[in-house]
Order: sequence, then structure tokens, then C-alpha cells
Amino acid sequence: MSETGDGPRSPDEMPEFLLRLPNGGEVDRARGVLMDEVGTNGSRKFRILAGSPARDAETPAFSQHQPRPAAVRGMAKKTGVLRPSTRWPGWLEMAQDLDCDSPSQAASLLVGSSRNGWTDWKTEAGVPLSDFMEGVWAGPARAWLVRGNNVSGTDLVQRMWLPEGRVSLAAPRMRQGIGQGVSKERLRRVVEEDWGTTATYNQKLELVEELHAFLSRMKPGDTVCTLSGGRFYVGQISGAAEQTASDSGLSNLRRPVEWQGTGHPYDVLPEEIQQRLNAQYDVVDLTAVQAHIDGLGLSDEELVDEAEVAERDPGGTTPALAARRELELPVPEQSFADALLVHELEWLHGIRDLLWDERQIILYGPPGTGKTYTALKLAEYLAGGAERVKLVQFHPSYAYEDFFEGFRPREDPDTGDVAFRLTAGPLRELADLASREGNRHIPHFLVIDEINRANLAKVFGELYFLLEYRKKSVRLTYSGDDFALPRNLFVIGTMNTADRSIALVDAAMRRRFAFVELSPRTEPTSGLLRRWLDREGYDGRAADLLEALNSRIEDPDFHIGPSYLLKPSAHRKGGLERTWRTKILPLLAEHHYGESFDIEKRYGLDALSRSLGDSGPDAAAS
Repeated sequence: MSETGDGPRSPDEMPEFLLRLPNGGEVDRARGVLMDEVGTNGSRKFRILAGSPARDAETPAFSQHQPRPAAVRGMAKKTGVLRPSTRWPGWLEMAQDLDCDSPSQAASLLVGSSRNGWTDWKTEAGVPLSDFMEGVWAGPARAWLVRGNNVSGTDLVQRMWLPEGRVSLAAPRMRQGIGQGVSKERLRRVVEEDWGTTATYNQKLELVEELHAFLSRMKPGDTVCTLSGGRFYVGQISGAAEQTASDSGLSNLRRPVEWQGTGHPYDVLPEEIQQRLNAQYDVVDLTAVQAHIDGLGLSDEELVDEAEVAERDPGGTTPALAARRELELPVPEQSFADALLVHELEWLHGIRDLLWDERQIILYGPPGTGKTYTALKLAEYLAGGAERVKLVQFHPSYAYEDFFEGFRPREDPDTGDVAFRLTAGPLRELADLASREGNRHIPHFLVIDEINRANLAKVFGELYFLLEYRKKSVRLTYSGDDFALPRNLFVIGTMNTADRSIALVDAAMRRRFAFVELSPRTEPTSGLLRRWLDREGYDGRAADLLEALNSRIEDPDFHIGPSYLLKPSAHRKGGLERTWRTKILPLLAEHHYGESFDIEKRYGLDALSRSLGDSGPDAAAS
């Protein structure tokens, strides 16, 4: 885009604009023109032309959330400027021209609902009004946060923004003549020259981004938000940026804004908005949560009314309604418990509730207790499909760059050259998927196998903080993005207690995860093998042997789980002896390494069979 915009029209070339009324059918479109006259806050006024139709009804939330347009509409009806139409029964009609403070106020007055006049008013050819404004970027409306509650110790929100209908940005050192639509390249030169040594390199980078957003990316019709006194205020940008000769320099870049009547308490804001508000910038793009912002202060019924006025689908769906879809974790059913051979359905219900409350759990226990299998099956069931589950396995050399993001060598497919590029790891990929529009009410799961085998502080880095404070965001080490863990991202870790003692997990990790034991001493693991043998039609002697084996192992962290015997190959002729000799005894030999006693004599099948009065190791498979 050029510094003056893509093909702007001068005021003299402004055409007549038309507004199609919702469910208007054969009713004519309303007509209006953008005026050269500027209101007190800097917004260009808009004139509704006589003979324009208007809706007779208003949405219930109109007067509360759009007090100024509602008041102007009420006065127009009271004075007869807006009166019942004789041409269109059941509609209203403008008896004379009416000047409004902005295109959005004019559109809202006619529709009786909140409207974005910069996109709703169009030419006969369908070109929106915003395309006729100089220096305005193309594209849909966006949402922005601009901070003003502590500008050099002054709360500009209460002092100027709300009373005067403005939003501003401090640029005390900027030269005069920098206006709407300035390019980022020119801003870099201006900031470098005008700020000089008074700002650091990083401060200059942030200044360029914030100034460019305020002067060039923001446009009339965009949503603007701010915080003051523990409340969140929402408005709509209603005009171009201007540079003033402010004595203090606290507000020398300004834009006109139509603020809604009241702010919203910070504590009741959706978690998605609170996460974005933690970004440490003066200007923040909030477009990702615009649907949540649009729904603030409105009930579901009011949003349905808004949807009907906006003529969306018959079900009254709006992005704000869609964003409110509640995140749910399915309640496990008996069929799932039977498939997992869990002893009681209530155990699965408890795991589901623990995940809902904590968002992160660790399944820990000795080898062979089915930790990874249970974690994956549970995640796939609760997520509604394997495509929303990602598995990673930690190991001693695993690092933050492997897990979240970092610079990795990548080959250029065209040239074959290898260069280091910022690459997302499995957690970043899954978080991005979970936070997409349309996915935020769907659970996504990250399963971390052998979570205690890596240096956890090294792997998680600043993500440690986010595991405990899900409503916060942090600045990322490599990309510099502000990142928050989506509320619909759940983590299940598995921990082998024979590999490394659970006591070695630091206190920070214990505080962030709930721990669930899977041990041969307790259900659902203790009776799992016997239930499986019964279901598959095998004799229960293998379960007796496993119980006898574990009774001889003094350290419970080295008890042997049933997974080694949960396969048909272990129950064919010779299979039990082969599994015992190649899988189970080597584990115990390692456990007793350096000790002087006979592993076979203590843990071998012959010894265990004799203790049970069995005729031989493969009696159960014969």
C-alpha cells in the first residue's frame, strides 16, 4: 500500500451511498452522503437523505450498548423526522435530511441495532465507504487494544478519551507532517532520526510497530478497546488519524472514537480476552478475540436478535455466539471403560474431572502398567479423535527448541541451500491448532511420554509459568510473540518410576500437574490382567504368577505391570516362558545389579510355579 492509500477519492468525488436494510425485501435502500464537515471529535459527519426507509423495530440491547445512536433515533421519532412510512407499511421513513456524527451512527439509527457504517454503506456498484478514505488499508475490520490509563502517570482514558470521544498515542519527538497511511519504511527512518540516542534499538522497533498500527493499519470501522480503573472499554474508530501540536506530547497522535456507554469489569472478561490483554505493548492487535469482544454485555438471546438483524443463517448464528460455545470434556461411558478393562467407571470419571480442573495430569507407575496406552486412549476419547492428539517422548537431550520453537536447519526446496529458520515444535503446533477460530470449544491433547527423562526446566522454559497461569501470556524467547496456552489444550504426561524416582520431580512441576498412580498394587492395574485373560478366554494362571512375582519384589517402584502379558503371543505354547526370560527377568536383573543372589531362583517361572503348586511354566498356555 502507498502512503496515501490505494486509489483514494477526493471529497469532491464522493458518490451517494446506499444501505440495504435487513429483511427489506422490496423496500428501497436508504441513501446518504459523507460530508466534508467534521464533528467535535474529528469524525466526518454523514447525512441521511430524506425518503430513506428505516426499521421500525430495535434490538433489545440497542439503547444500552449504543446510547448515542439510540438517543438520536429517539429524538428523530419524537420530532417527526423519522415517521411511519406510507410507501412501506410497517417501516419508518426519513421525512427530511438528518446529519449524524458518523456513518456508523447513521447506519445504526436506521437499523435500530449496532452497525459498522464504514462497511455497510456502499455505492451502487457495491464499493464500501471505507474504500473512499485516504490512507486506509483494505480488508475486513479489525480489533485493537490501545493503552491510555498510565501515559507518563496520567489516565488519558478518563481525562480525555471517553469524554471527548478519542483515542491517542504519545509520540512527543515525532516531527510534524506524519499522517494517515505512512509506510513502515518511512516510519523506521523517522524514528531513527527523531528519537536518536534517546531510545534503545528494541524500543525503536516497538515504536515503529505501534506507530504504524495506529497511523496506517487502523481504519474507520475498526474496534478499539482500552483499560482503565479495572474496566474494559470498547468503541469504534470513526475517522482518520491526525497529528496535533500537544504541549505535553502525551496525546499528539489522535483518532476519533465512538465509545460504548459503559465499560466491562475486567474480572468477567472471557479468558481469551484476558490472555491477550497481558501483552506488554501500547498497541495490540485483538482481532483474534474480536468475536468475544463483540459479545460483551450481551445475552445469548440478544446475540440471536443481532444475528437476525444482520441476516445471518436462520439459526441466528454470529461469530460472538460461536465463540461462546462451551468447552466440554465428554463423560466416559461404560463401553469405554469396558474397552479399557477399567474396574469401575467412576475411576474414569475421576480422571476426566481431574483433567477439567487441573488441565495437566501425570500417570506414573512401574514399567508395564499401561501408562502410555491409557494416556493415548483417554486423550483420543476425550478429544473426539486421534487428529486432535499429539504424542511426544522426552529424553535426556530433549530441549525447549525441540518442544516449543527454535531455529532449526532447513533445506530450501528450490535451491537446496540449508539455513536456520524459526521452526515450531509440537506444543506450538498443537496450541496454534487449538486456538483457531472454530476449534476453541474442542479439546486438544498433548501426551508427553516419559516426561521425567528430560531436564524439565530446560524443556519448558517460560512455559512453566503458563502451565499454572492459563489466563496469562508471556513473551516468547525466539519469535518474540505474546503467547498463551489455549484453555482447550490439555496435557497428559507419563512417568516411569523405575527409570527415575518420582521424588526427583521438582516442586514447580508437582504444583503444575496432578499425579495419578498406575500401580500393580492398586486398581485399575492390579486386576487388569485377570480381566483381560477372562475376556480372551485364557486361564487365569498368568495373573497368579504375576501377583506372586510382585509379592517377592520389595521396591514397589519396580513391580512388574501386566502389559508384558497382555498379548496373545505370551499365551501360545512356550510364549509365557519366552516373555518371562526376555522381557521380565532382564528388568529385575538390572534392578538387582551388583547384588549377590540368584535372579532365576527368586523370580524365575519354575520357582513361582512351585510356590503356586503349578505343574510347569506353560501350564496356563497348554
